[in-house]
Amino acid sequence: MESVSAVFAGTAQALFGAALLIWTGARALHRAPVAHGVSPVASTALTTLFGVVFLGLGVWCFTLV
Repeated sequence: MESVSAVFAGTAQALFGAALLIWTGARALHRAPVAHGVSPVASTALTTLFGVVFLGLGVWCFTLV
């Protein structure tokens, strides 16, 4: 039963992390702001960091299966 929860959590976190990285990359490629009212460098760096963290957590959840 715990493996089903780990797969669900891993999938949700990995999809969110990947989508966040793709969205950030697309915004940076078009030189569009990632977040309004914030430094472009800081918002891109933090969004990339959180995307990698969520993707890593998703992969870590898959190792628990």
